[in-house]
Amino acid sequence: MQLHGRDDDIKLLRSKLRALAEKNDSGDEDAAKNHVGEMILVSGTSGTGKSALIHKGLGNPAAKSGYIFASGKFEDNILRPLSAFSDAMTRLARYITVEHNKKGKLSSSEGTSISTLIRNKIQDEFEEEDVEQLRRVLPGCAELLGARRSSLFCPSSKADAATHFPGGSTDSQLGDVKRRASLTLAGKESIARMHYAVRRLLKIISSQFKGVVLFIDDLQWSDVATLDLLKSIVLDGEISRLLIVGAYREDEVPDHHPLAFHIRELEQINATITKIKIDNLSVNYAIPLVAEALGMDDDDSKVKLLAETIHRKTGGNPFFMLMFLRSLCDEKLLQYNFGVMKWTWDDCVVNSKIVTENVASVLVNKMNRLQEETKRMLMVASCLGATFGLSAVMEVMKNISRVEMKGSMRSFSGTAATMETSSTSLLSSDLANYSTDRDGSDSSYASSIEEFEGEGLCEVDDEECRFMHDQIQSAAFELISPDQRDSFRGRIGSILLQSLPLEELEASLFEVVDLLNCAASQIIDEERDELARMNLRAGIKASENAAFDTAKVYFKTGRDALGPRGWEGDYSTMLDLCSDGANACFVTGDFESMNELIDEVLSKDVDTKEKYRVSEIKVKSLIAVGKFNEVINVALDFRRQLGLPTPQKKPASKFTIMKEYIRVKKLLKNKTAEDIANLPELDDELYKMGERMNEYLASSLYHVEPKMLPLIVFQMVTTSLKHGLNSSSSSAFAVLALLLCGPFGKPHEGREMAKAAELILERPGMRSSMSYTIFLTHTYCHHWTSPLQDTIAPLLKGYQVGLEIGDTDSACYCLVGRMYYLFFTGRSLDSIQKELEATIRVLTQLKQDENKLKIIILLATVKKLRGLDAEAGDEITDTILASAAETRNNLSAHVDLTNLEVFVFFQQWGEALELARKAGNIRLLLPSLFASVRYTFLEALTYLKAAQSLSGWKKRQMKKCAHKLLQLIRGWAKNGNVNVVHYLYILEAEFAVLHGKNEKAKKSFNTAISTSSRNGFLQDRALAHELASAYFKAQGDDYWRNYHIECARTCYQEWGCSEKVVQLM
Repeated sequence: MQLHGRDDDIKLLRSKLRALAEKNDSGDEDAAKNHVGEMILVSGTSGTGKSALIHKGLGNPAAKSGYIFASGKFEDNILRPLSAFSDAMTRLARYITVEHNKKGKLSSSEGTSISTLIRNKIQDEFEEEDVEQLRRVLPGCAELLGARRSSLFCPSSKADAATHFPGGSTDSQLGDVKRRASLTLAGKESIARMHYAVRRLLKIISSQFKGVVLFIDDLQWSDVATLDLLKSIVLDGEISRLLIVGAYREDEVPDHHPLAFHIRELEQINATITKIKIDNLSVNYAIPLVAEALGMDDDDSKVKLLAETIHRKTGGNPFFMLMFLRSLCDEKLLQYNFGVMKWTWDDCVVNSKIVTENVASVLVNKMNRLQEETKRMLMVASCLGATFGLSAVMEVMKNISRVEMKGSMRSFSGTAATMETSSTSLLSSDLANYSTDRDGSDSSYASSIEEFEGEGLCEVDDEECRFMHDQIQSAAFELISPDQRDSFRGRIGSILLQSLPLEELEASLFEVVDLLNCAASQIIDEERDELARMNLRAGIKASENAAFDTAKVYFKTGRDALGPRGWEGDYSTMLDLCSDGANACFVTGDFESMNELIDEVLSKDVDTKEKYRVSEIKVKSLIAVGKFNEVINVALDFRRQLGLPTPQKKPASKFTIMKEYIRVKKLLKNKTAEDIANLPELDDELYKMGERMNEYLASSLYHVEPKMLPLIVFQMVTTSLKHGLNSSSSSAFAVLALLLCGPFGKPHEGREMAKAAELILERPGMRSSMSYTIFLTHTYCHHWTSPLQDTIAPLLKGYQVGLEIGDTDSACYCLVGRMYYLFFTGRSLDSIQKELEATIRVLTQLKQDENKLKIIILLATVKKLRGLDAEAGDEITDTILASAAETRNNLSAHVDLTNLEVFVFFQQWGEALELARKAGNIRLLLPSLFASVRYTFLEALTYLKAAQSLSGWKKRQMKKCAHKLLQLIRGWAKNGNVNVVHYLYILEAEFAVLHGKNEKAKKSFNTAISTSSRNGFLQDRALAHELASAYFKAQGDDYWRNYHIECARTCYQEWGCSEKVVQLM
C-alpha cells in the first residue's frame, strides 16, 4: 500500500540517501573522513507508520541504487544486549555472504567476491582477540569474520558452552579461571575496545559498497550499550559511507530517558540529527487510505463516510484504521459483493459496531476468534519476542500439558482457571511428566501457522517468524491470564533450558534467563542456586559484550535469588555475583551500589586473594574521582595483607632513593635490554596481584607524592627481575627509563631501559600495556638521545593501538604528545591547525577534558602565530592560570610554555620576562618531557635578552639565571641530545653578543642556523635568522641584517607564521 500523507518525509529521506552518494562521489577523501556525524531519527506514536516510512523512503530506493539496507528492532522487556544492532549486522552480513554472492557480484579491482575481500581485510587488520570479541557481540557475523585462528586464548564455542553450563565435558574450573582473568580488567576499556572494533568493521564493509544504511527500530526500548555504540559510530568521521537511522515512540521517551539524554549529547557535540516527527493522519489522508484498502474511489461518498467514522474512532492512527477494517471484514460487517464487484456494508451497523468497539480490544477479540490451537501457539510465541523460531514454539508446545496450557489461558467471558502448580518445580521438572498429555501434532501446528499467517498476524520465513506489529504481539500476550503470566513464562524458560542443545542455549541465553526470572518468586529454595548461576552466566556474557547496564541487572537478580543464605550456601557463586556486580556498578557510575557490594565482600572472612577483584574495583573508582591519597592507602594496605614488601606512605629522602636505585642497578648489572625481555614469565598469582596494585600506586603517586614514586618503580622492576615478567613490567621499565633520562640525568641507561620496555611488549599477552608504554618511552625518554621527529610516528601507533585495546586514556596521551611534538619540530602551522581541530573532536567524543584543554591551548598559540586570532584561547588560559594561582600544575605549565612561545617569537621580551618570573621552575611540573627542555631554552633566551637591555646588578642577575640554564642545556647536548644542539648555539651567540665577542657571535649564529636547518627545526631556524638580523643591525651592517631578515621572512612564511611575516615587512 501507499504511505498516505508522508510524501514530504519520503522526499527528505531520499535526499539524505542522495547526499550520501554525492559526498562519496565528490572525491574529497579528507572532507569525507572529517565530516560531522549525522543520524536520522523518526519519531511518532505506535501505529503511525515509522518503520514503513523508513523502508519506503530508504529501504526500497537503497536496494535499487546499489546500497545495502539492513535493519534490527528492539523489543519490550527483552534484556539481550545490543539486540537490534546485532540483528541488523546479522542481516548485513547475510546479504554480503549469501545474497550478494548469489548475484555473482565481484570486486571490480581484484575479481574476488566482496565477502572474501572483506574477510581477508578483517583477518589482516584485526587482532584475533578483537575478532573474537566481535564474534561474541555480533554472532550473526561469524561467517563474514572468518574462521578462528588457532590460539590458546580463543576456544571453540562448544568448549565455551561446556564451561558455562552444567554437564559440559570441559573442566568448569578452567572456565572459571579463564573468565576471572578476562574480567579482571573488564570495564570502560572493554567498552572502548568493542566500539573501536565495530567501527573498524563497519568502515571495512562500507568501503566496499556505494553505501550502507543501518536502521534500528524501537529505540525507546534500547539498552544503554547500544545507544553508546551508536553515538560512537555516528561521531566517527572515517566511516563516510554509512547512514544510521533510528525510530522511536515519542510518547515513551521522556526527558530523563537514556535516548533523550544521548540525543542531547550528540547535539551538544554538533552532530547533525535530522528529526522527522510523524503524526496520525488527518481525515483528508484517511479517506484515500481506506479507499485504497477497499479498492474503491476516494470520492465515493460511502467511502468518505466510513473513513470519517473510523478516523474519529482511531484518531487517524493508520495501523488501527486498517485493523478496524480487518475486524469489520472478519465479522462479516464488510463483505465483497461479486455482483457489483466492490465492498459493501451497512453504515448504521458499522457505525454502531465502531461506537461500541474499543481500539485496544479490536486485536484481542480478533485473537479470541482463532482456533484454540492457534491461540495457544500465539501465547507461547508472544513470550519469545517479536521474532521467534517456530522450532522453539513447537518444542514448548510438545512439552507443556494441555491442562497447564488451559489453566494459563485468559477467559474473556469469565475468570481464568488456576494454573496447576502442585509439587512440580519450574526449573528441574521432568519433561516426560507431560509427554502423555502434550498438546497438538505436527499437522495441527502446520494448520495453526497457516491460520495466523493467513490472518495477517505473523510473517513466516522458513523457520523464523515475526509478528507483523508490536500491537499484535501485545494482543497475543493478552491471551495469557494476567495472574499466570509470570509462571507461564517461567515454565517456557524451564522447558527451553532443559531441551535446547548447549550451543543453542548459549545463543539464546539472555532470552531463556529472562523467562526464568519471571517466575523467580515462585521457585523453591533448591532451585535458587541454579537460577543464580544462570543469572551469573548471563551477567558475565553481557559484560563480555560491554553491556554493563544489562549485566548489572542480571548480577542483582542472581544475588536476590540466593538471598541471605547465599554466602553459607553457594559461596563461590555469591562471591562472583558481588564482585562482578561491583564492577558493573563501577562502569555504569552507580558508586553507591558498588560500595555496598565491595563492603559486603570485604566484610566476609575470605582469603585475601578472593578480595582482590573488589579491592581493584575500589582503587579504580577512587582514581576515577581523583582521590589519589585514598588510592595509595587502599593499595598499600592490600599489599600488606598479601604479605608483600610495602613502603611507608611518606616522601622518600634522596638517600633512600639512591640506596634503592643502587640495589636495582646491581640486579641489572650486565643485563642488556634483550636479556631483560627474555626473562621468564611471572606465575605467582600473589605477586601478580601485588604488581597490579603497584601500577595503581605509581599513577597516583605521580599526582600527590612524586618523591615516593621511585621506590614503587624500583620495587616493580625488582619483582620482574627476581620473579618474572608480567603485564606491568613494560610500564615499570618505561617509568624507570623516564627517571633515568630526566631526574637522574642518565639518558643512555634510560634508553636501554626504554628499549627493554618495548621488547617486553613483543611477548604474548603484553599488548594491554602497549599504548601506555609507547606513551612513556616516546614522550619522556627517546627525545633525550634520538631526533624528536623519530617519536611522531610511534606516538601515532600508540594512539591507534590504544583505541584497538580500549585504553583510550593512553591513546589520548599519545595523541596529545604527538601534536605538541609536531609543533616543536616546526611542522607547517596550517597542517597542525587542521590536525588540532580534528583532535579536539576526537577528545570531545572520548570525554578527555584535560587533554582537550591542552590541545585548545596549543591551537590558540597556532592561531596567534598565524595571525588568525590575537586573543584566541585567552579566556580559557586565564581561567586555568587563575585556578592554579596558589599551586601550579601540569595544565598551567602548558599555558606558560605556549604563552612564552608567542612572546619570544613576537620579540615581546618584557612580557616574556614577567611570565618567566611568575611561572617559576615549571620543569618540576613537566618532568622528563621535551616541553621542559623547550621551556628551558626559551626561558634562558628571555633572560639573555633582558640582560642585554639592563645594567648593574639586574644585568648580573639575568646573566646568572641564563648561565645556569645554559649549563643545563650544555649537559644535555653533551649526553647526546641532538634536539638541543641548535638551542646551545643560539644561546652561546646571545652570550657572545652580551660580552661583545663579535666573531664568536657570528660563528655561533651561523652554526645555530645550519644546525637547526639540518635537524629540521624550521621555526628555530627562522628565529636564529631574526636574532642574527637584530645583532647585525646593532653592528650597523645593513647587508647581513637584510640577508638574515629576508631569510627569516622566508622561513616564517614556509612555517605558516603569517603574523610574523607581516611584522618583519
